[in-house]
Amino acid sequence: MATILGQNQYGKAENRVVKITRDGDTHHIKDLNVSVALSGDMDDVHYSGSNANVLPTDTTKNTVYAFAKEYGIESAEQFGIHLARWFVNSQEPIQRARIRIEEYAWDRIATSDANSKFIGSDEVNHSFVRKGMETRVVQITYDGQNWEVISGLKDLIVMNSTNSEFWGYVKDKYTTLQEAYDRILATQVSGRWRFNWSDDEQRMPNWEKSYAETRKHMLQAFAETYSLSLQQTLYQMGSRIINHRSEIDEVRFSLPNKHHFLVDLEPFGLKNDNEVYFAADRPYGLIEATVLRDGADARIPVDMTNL
Repeated sequence: MATILGQNQYGKAENRVVKITRDGDTHHIKDLNVSVALSGDMDDVHYSGSNANVLPTDTTKNTVYAFAKEYGIESAEQFGIHLARWFVNSQEPIQRARIRIEEYAWDRIATSDANSKFIGSDEVNHSFVRKGMETRVVQITYDGQNWEVISGLKDLIVMNSTNSEFWGYVKDKYTTLQEAYDRILATQVSGRWRFNWSDDEQRMPNWEKSYAETRKHMLQAFAETYSLSLQQTLYQMGSRIINHRSEIDEVRFSLPNKHHFLVDLEPFGLKNDNEVYFAADRPYGLIEATVLRDGADARIPVDMTNL
């Protein structure tokens, strides 16, 4: 039975590109997920395997990152238009380009009024929290006499676009990671905190206020800590909560390190001055720890925050 080729397209899907624009100490983020699909005179590659008309999908990926540097990202629409026009106009066999873009929005983290131990709050213009991702969680346990209340959140994505380093670590024959003295620090927070309210004779906390204030102190600690490791940041987040919220005795965090790697733009004659990043979701470092009020017992199960 004879067959003929129908509709076809090819390209590189889900190119995660993060563009940091540095306006002095104030940083701006554009975080896009870009998928490219190209179609045109592609019969031969399907029938005979000839790649004469094929622009490699790896080249389409490189173009996304190079354009982020060359043209910037004013908007998702503007960026997609630049890409589509380039692919169709620069390659005769390509007759149609479809660019699909998801944009992930970020809010700037509001810092504290008083100066941080590490960074003055008026200096923090590089810390962000992802919009619309957070889920609040709670676990209540009661045995007829005693209460245990564990509150928390998950899927809260935060980022510092500077003031993070990672160096001085152990190196062996399998180590290839280069030391970093200015890196993006991003994580997806899964956190739980245990209240010291345990019976009806005690005054019950204001749960809504407690959650809002705990979240605020957690974010401020993330933003205002000059980080030499994600472990250090985790401890400061937990300590800030314990020190500011007397109703909480224990905090546990699970923080996956959402790696952002600088894209090598030198093959295209471009210098990447900490501007264009590839956002990787797997594999990731996973940092977990509990922070306790002095004298308190650890009761939050260690697997409660595991991802």
